[in-house]
Amino acid sequence: MALLLWQTLKEAIHAYTGLSPVVFFTALALAFSIYQVVSGWFASPFDDVRRHQRARSSAAEEAPPIPQPVQVGEITEEELKQYDGSDPQKPLLMAIKHQIYDVTQSRMFYGPGGPYALFAGKDASRALAKMSFEEKDLTWDISGLGPFELEALQDWEYKFKSKYATVGTVKVTVSEAETASVSEPAETDDGDAHVIKQEPTVVDKNLETPAESDVKNE
Repeated sequence: MALLLWQTLKEAIHAYTGLSPVVFFTALALAFSIYQVVSGWFASPFDDVRRHQRARSSAAEEAPPIPQPVQVGEITEEELKQYDGSDPQKPLLMAIKHQIYDVTQSRMFYGPGGPYALFAGKDASRALAKMSFEEKDLTWDISGLGPFELEALQDWEYKFKSKYATVGTVKVTVSEAETASVSEPAETDDGDAHVIKQEPTVVDKNLETPAESDVKNE
């Protein structure tokens, strides 16, 4: 039965096209390939939009929702380090001038592997003011900074206040504050400083006081 159908098909192809079955099916496959290429050139721009929308919706479904900011209150610097992004179950926190901000929504910047990951879990006021990535500058101590650096820090503070929720403060002990206050000596202008040095008084033992000379004369 199958052989009979194939024989009938070959006769029909030859009768209507004048081609052998092999040539006919080869030409048919080539025409279909050309159609696919040409139709791609004239694809509707809405197709790309729909593809992007599907990709975005699937990515949104895969990404976990960002939790609402939770107030942590007043915590120490050691406690703040627990919120550096290493634990995905905890919020991602960062502090500027003792104010703690929830930066979980910017995990791609401040989370592990991000360009500013070293600032997470710390009060990085000095580092932000100086735009420094050195370990020694990852501190809240901003003593000795110049006016341009303080202005840059203020810009960072405005940005964080407008974008992120404030969830707590960093507790600084008295000893740490005293250490920061004396960590950098104040600069003085030697030209304006007038220091009066008191010369030591030298007493000549050979000189007699009036009282001693009167006693001897008596």
